Amino acid sequence: MSAAPARPPVQWRVPILFAAGFALLSGLYAGLLLLGAGVPQPPSAVQDVHGPVMVFGFVGTLMALERAVALGRRWAFLAPACSGVGALLLLAAGPGWVGKAAMMVASVVLLGVYRALWARQQSVAPLAQASGAFGWYAATLLWLAGFPIGDTVPWMVVFVVATIAGERRELAHVALLPAHAERWFLAAVAALPVAATATAVWPRAGTHLLGFALLAQAAWLAVFDVARRTVHGSGLPRYAAVGLLTGYGWLAVAGLLWAGAGPAGDGARYDATLHAVFLGFVLSMIFVHVPVILPAVLRRPLPYHPVLYGPLALLHTSLLARIIVGDGVGVEPAWRWAGVANVAAVLAFLGCAGTLSVTAGRRARVPATAAVMKAGTGRPLAASHNGLVGEGRP
Repeated sequence: MSAAPARPPVQWRVPILFAAGFALLSGLYAGLLLLGAGVPQPPSAVQDVHGPVMVFGFVGTLMALERAVALGRRWAFLAPACSGVGALLLLAAGPGWVGKAAMMVASVVLLGVYRALWARQQSVAPLAQASGAFGWYAATLLWLAGFPIGDTVPWMVVFVVATIAGERRELAHVALLPAHAERWFLAAVAALPVAATATAVWPRAGTHLLGFALLAQAAWLAVFDVARRTVHGSGLPRYAAVGLLTGYGWLAVAGLLWAGAGPAGDGARYDATLHAVFLGFVLSMIFVHVPVILPAVLRRPLPYHPVLYGPLALLHTSLLARIIVGDGVGVEPAWRWAGVANVAAVLAFLGCAGTLSVTAGRRARVPATAAVMKAGTGRPLAASHNGLVGEGRP
């Protein structure tokens, strides 16, 4: 009987998470520069790599780290490590080939992670997530080949949408879905890379197709996701459901803008479409999944508290003002201040999550110490320790 592969210690995950956090903070700073918020210009032009650092350096590293933890193999951590290092290189030296190549290697390793997960359980969820990883690979390959970042945006969208849809489908196994739901899901996911490919050959028709693919995916999530039921609950399940359903709404907004109006390489509609996807949809997903991801990745508690609604509400209201008043009506001061409020919402969430985690950790150590004293041993009682680690998880 072969021994199980050794799982890497938790300490390995901390530098990777630090790199993802640094990419997030640097990407937010670059966003302030692009907004003309009057912040000092750093030595390197970080605003030139704002999109890839946020999408791959932050979101990609976080997703790859969570999947590596789920797989439990040492080699799988090469994916988030490469994307984290790639983000740091891009931030330090600009869009050089080394940082781009590190990002591309991360996507290749992530494809291997999904292949291993598929071998464990053959279902549509890892297939959808693998198509997202392929979107990551295609985007970085085009960027490495010299294409501008704007040309890689459809593949960035494939990465985030297919990956998140696959994760939500993975959670939907607890629900009894009708037979046609599986076919609808597969069709919506398959349409994403097809549409992204079409944008390079027939830009206008391909963009319309990408918009309809986003609408189909948003409709599936809104109809079949368990959030439709858990939104009537309380605590963390309801908070997560509110963020999920609102995020699906923003995904539909992006789909409508692309399906109805076609391509836009810059300007107000470009800003509205991209931020509907990457702020309204993606960050909303991260806000509501962090209370589950953090305990799984770092084994630190992050209990739910109603204060988490504050940053979530600020994110969506400021994005609404940015798109309607700033991009739609063309009021530049409103667009700028709403963008600053977007950044403030993310920072507020980080502050709330960090405070809740630290506070819960301190509370956890007190019962553990009492258990040691009561048992008269040099280590906490196993039952008490396991119960504390699981605190706050749904």
